[in-house]
Amino acid sequence: MEKTALTAVDSWAGPQAAKKPLSRALETDHVAINYYELEPGDSFGFGYHRHPGQEEVFYIMTGTATFETEDGDVTVMAGEAIRFEPGEWQLGRNAGERQLKALAMGAPADERETELRRECSACGDRQPTRIERAEDEDALVTICEECGAETGRYT
Repeated sequence: MEKTALTAVDSWAGPQAAKKPLSRALETDHVAINYYELEPGDSFGFGYHRHPGQEEVFYIMTGTATFETEDGDVTVMAGEAIRFEPGEWQLGRNAGERQLKALAMGAPADERETELRRECSACGDRQPTRIERAEDEDALVTICEECGAETGRYT
């Protein structure tokens, strides 16, 4: 048995106010669990993405999330959950006016493959993107794989 508190888990850098990897603290083997806090305008992910080998479930604790999907936008309110099957494109964000809190669970836990697309102003369209540590080591950056332009910076 493992037990942890949110206050004991450090937040990771990204496009959200807080992302706390509970699965790491709980040493889970088969499921990834992340706690999120999103301020208005924040998103869960670095861009429109999919996990080819992992299903993902988001449970919205407070606030309202809007998920961009291939079938259009889907609104998920507090007390509701949404599931994405492996390979399904999505990007969730807080389009509301108050903070959003959520749990995200994915299985299998060790799925490392994520396909990511972001708008690139240099290319003029949503392009395949990778995430790297910035040269100054102070941030994570997203880089367009087509032209090498930086498309985002997160501390």
